[in-house]
Amino acid sequence: MSLKKRNIAILLGDPSGIGPELISKLMTQPEINHANIILIGERNVFENGNKITGNSIKLNFVEKFEEIDFEKNNKFFIDISKGNNTNYKISECSKESGISVLNALNYSLDLAKAKKIDAINFGPFNKTSLHLGGCKFEDELHHMADRLEVKNFFCEFNVVDNFWTARVTSHIPIREVPSHIKKENILKPIKLINEAMKLNGISNPRVAVQALNPHAEFGTEEKEEIIPAIEESKKKGINADGPLPCDTSFITSFKNKNHDCIVGMYHDALQSGLKAFGFDRGVTVQGGLPVPITTPAHGTAFDIAGKNQANLEPTLQSFKIALRMAENKSSDD
Repeated sequence: MSLKKRNIAILLGDPSGIGPELISKLMTQPEINHANIILIGERNVFENGNKITGNSIKLNFVEKFEEIDFEKNNKFFIDISKGNNTNYKISECSKESGISVLNALNYSLDLAKAKKIDAINFGPFNKTSLHLGGCKFEDELHHMADRLEVKNFFCEFNVVDNFWTARVTSHIPIREVPSHIKKENILKPIKLINEAMKLNGISNPRVAVQALNPHAEFGTEEKEEIIPAIEESKKKGINADGPLPCDTSFITSFKNKNHDCIVGMYHDALQSGLKAFGFDRGVTVQGGLPVPITTPAHGTAFDIAGKNQANLEPTLQSFKIALRMAENKSSDD
């Protein structure tokens, strides 16, 4: 692995939520020094985060990436406010907050397209504010994929204690799930999570695959679609296993450490288990994009915003994953 420091962009998240105070805390952690840091956002928002935490952080403020010189320092802040120091209301969704987030996100994505940064780590966004601010997509992942001109399969990974999950279907009605359980649809997240886990430093990921039906019985999907997908994965050199019954899969895979990751057929079969074991430690990785992008799995937590009560651990873990994937990706290029 190269000893060269990777350029990691960090976004403050929604200015009305806990993002700015979390990033303020993150910037005091020693792990930050293992990378070149480019914070992107509005200076006023970051300084408000510092007021909440009581931290005093020395940064070099610039107005564009071209002004950065990592020979002189490894921490820079690109202030995209253009002098408009907006004071955002804490704990409220707003068009203005959404615009602020999209401006910072789009700036970072353009830097990624230009290969000027190696990963993006962002504080939590608020989907309502994003949509009010002009986001035309169902979530930030689809916005990112569009901005980065991604044509391949992409999906969200959820992570707790470095145990990863991916799913065949996501935010659709449960009655529609069976129609999507096809061999080719199952193969895509299996292959993608296998590749992502390798970037995360696992050389031969042990990939568990959940069943759809109770006890992997009482239906035809396991025999006709899921098992053929697992067998095809094995032929491609993937260490795949299953199908595992959903009700015991997290005990087998996560608690007993028999696997490194798991692919499920639908949202709640994965999220229920993952959140039960580590709701306060979750990380989200945007899978299938050309640059590693991570964030804490929790939301903007308006109920505690501004109170300096936000738990740093998911944000710190999300940064560590972004950095590790950036380092491994760069060494493979």
